[in-house]
Amino acid sequence: MSRIGNKHIELPAGVTVTVEGTNAKVSGPKGTLIVPINHGISVEVEGNIVACKRSSEVKQIKQNHGSTRANIHNAVVGVSEGYKKSLEMRGIGYKAQLQGENVVLWAGYSHTVTIKPCAGVKVTLPSATEIVVEGVDKQAVGQTAASIRGVRPPEPYLGKGIRYKDEVVITKEGKRAGGKK
Repeated sequence: MSRIGNKHIELPAGVTVTVEGTNAKVSGPKGTLIVPINHGISVEVEGNIVACKRSSEVKQIKQNHGSTRANIHNAVVGVSEGYKKSLEMRGIGYKAQLQGENVVLWAGYSHTVTIKPCAGVKVTLPSATEIVVEGVDKQAVGQTAASIRGVRPPEPYLGKGIRYKDEVVITKEGKRAGGKK
């Protein structure tokens, strides 16, 4: 029994969902996304309610039921509100700069690292150590933010590196602090 798959999606004002073959086209004020519909799942739109139904009780179809509904819901939220991830850089000399749409990072290496954002994703820099990733596609926003964070994840002793704004990094005690005297 898929609890997620059985939930209905309520469409906010200005958002429309149309089923075109094996795809669902979600349009809203911030843009348009096309979501693939898995085999064995049918999407029904009635007014401002979207429902996903499965054709049989085969294990794979039951697994795809919740995934399809979640993907459509993420698209609805994306085209109506959008997604946003904030990152911050901590460390001496750590900074970011935009070159066109690419992000150039100085992250403690002897060279700079250039990250190209995914299609449809906008990166802004409120300050030299803050990075904001925005877009309508949840997966693309998350992938771009993870690529930026992956350049220098926070290390456990001093906490230097690139982290999400709300991320808590638990720092370890150094070797000296716990030794015998």
